Amino acid sequence: MPLNEIIRIARPGHWVKNIVVLLPVVFGMQMAERSAWLNAGMAAVVFCLASSFSYIINDIRDRSLDRNHPVKKNRPLASGRMSLKAAVVESLVFGVLALVAAFSVSGLLLYFCIGYILLQVGYTCFFKQKALVDVICIAMGFVLRAAAGAVAIRVAISPWLFICMFTICLFMGFCKRYNELVTIGDLSRAEGHRNTLIAYTPDLLTHLITISAAIAVVAFLFYGLTETTIEQFGTNYFVYTLPLVVYAVFRFAMLSMKGSYMDPTDLILHDRPFQATVIMWMASAVGIILWGRQLADWIGRMY
Repeated sequence: MPLNEIIRIARPGHWVKNIVVLLPVVFGMQMAERSAWLNAGMAAVVFCLASSFSYIINDIRDRSLDRNHPVKKNRPLASGRMSLKAAVVESLVFGVLALVAAFSVSGLLLYFCIGYILLQVGYTCFFKQKALVDVICIAMGFVLRAAAGAVAIRVAISPWLFICMFTICLFMGFCKRYNELVTIGDLSRAEGHRNTLIAYTPDLLTHLITISAAIAVVAFLFYGLTETTIEQFGTNYFVYTLPLVVYAVFRFAMLSMKGSYMDPTDLILHDRPFQATVIMWMASAVGIILWGRQLADWIGRMY
């Protein structure tokens, strides 16, 4: 069995999604705590292992359907370059390692890991066949990641951040469905690859993308303007990063709906303007968290 196929089926490139596990360290103002980074980093490893388990389970179940996709037909199982038995063994290894790693951090993180794995198995075996529910499950997977990061370092998550995370992931999920329609092109082939794509018409997806993006942006603004956030960071300057947020959302939608990238992960990993925008926003967010109060005081003295 070629080593590169063993690595490919685990999709290590998709581990970038687990960066959300580290966000509670930043927004929980724990950046100066070494233990927080260690625990959150370990939680990120847990979800990298758990997500690889879910990817392999997904490929096992969808190996026949993937052969109808112009790109997914090249996956190790769909192409026949990896045996079913080897894939099953590899998935079990990742699943067990994820549970052991989670338990080594805390019992509560273990429960979150189990919940994530059950959600992914349910998605693969049942929920992905249900339009709307499939994308909601994907979004909940990211919410569980972020919540697990908070659990690992024992900080609370703002309800507005929960709403923002959930809706922005809905947005990305609907963009992915639109992208799949564009990539496959032919509706009969689309149904053969994923039968829910018949329910997701371009017009419907356009509405869903617009609504979820709008809610996410508004939730972000409410988070930045709430009394709790202003008290925590000493400023409402988060709202002034709105242009970066809007540009990133608009560019993500534009490229996804044009079919410029196969899926959101490819876009995140390869689109330089999107990457630059995210980096600038993160740098701004960290700066506001660390020095926003001092900056607000300095500006106040200038008046």
